[in-house]
Amino acid sequence: MTTTVLLVGHGSRNQAGNDEIRQFQQQWQAQHPDWRIELCYIELADVLLPEGLQRAAQGSDRVIVVPLIISAAGHVKMEIPEHIEEAREKFPTVEFIYAPHLGSNETMLAILQKQLKSALKTLAMPDPKTTGVIILGRGSSDKVANGELAKLARWLFEATEHELIDIAFTGITHPRLETAVQRQVRLGMTQIAILPYYLFTGLLIERIGKQVERLQSQYPRIAFGSGTYFGFDPAIFKLLDQRVIEASDPVAPQMLECDGCQYREQAEHHHHHH
Repeated sequence: MTTTVLLVGHGSRNQAGNDEIRQFQQQWQAQHPDWRIELCYIELADVLLPEGLQRAAQGSDRVIVVPLIISAAGHVKMEIPEHIEEAREKFPTVEFIYAPHLGSNETMLAILQKQLKSALKTLAMPDPKTTGVIILGRGSSDKVANGELAKLARWLFEATEHELIDIAFTGITHPRLETAVQRQVRLGMTQIAILPYYLFTGLLIERIGKQVERLQSQYPRIAFGSGTYFGFDPAIFKLLDQRVIEASDPVAPQMLECDGCQYREQAEHHHHHH
């Protein structure tokens, strides 16, 4: 059986972000020279999902669609499955398998811990009791996707000695970074570590950098340390390896939380992707 792995990135208005996803795909391909790994994007890039699925189907008996996405919101739950269904109609002899997104798990927790340790080093390893932590995500209108970040914050709290770990979002939902910083300052934190929960660079990463600079000027007595986006962490490659292996196992089919849900049909009927 000829199998193609289709890696699906989000896409960015910042070309550097799209280039990094391409670099990620090339590095992953180099780790598996016997695999055929294609790349497409959901939006804001050159090869979008319909074309990506078509390319992957050419000469393949099976296509494993692997979303390079952290949290399951509208794109993961609705948009990608809709395009896969269309591809199944166009290529009835090809088997399309949809692997889970990256998700909130021990792998992502370990990456956050590494990012936190790196940020603390820039602060000369301060007392965790007086050092607040803010995990900064993209934000979504999907409460389950936002809840994944909250779950990781709880896990990080239990894995460290930090007494104050908050979440914030760069858009769509609240709280925003400024609000979270205000709260931590009021509660007596003298250092704050900000951990962007992003895979690759982009306009939002640039915006976060500017926000941290402004916050430092607003709170000159507070020391700020920042992590960075983490898409090239070796653990991400290993997690995707696991996704492909699991998707290739015919006796262990994987389902998203919303697969088989009666409300998906209603959402599709009303063209509601969230």
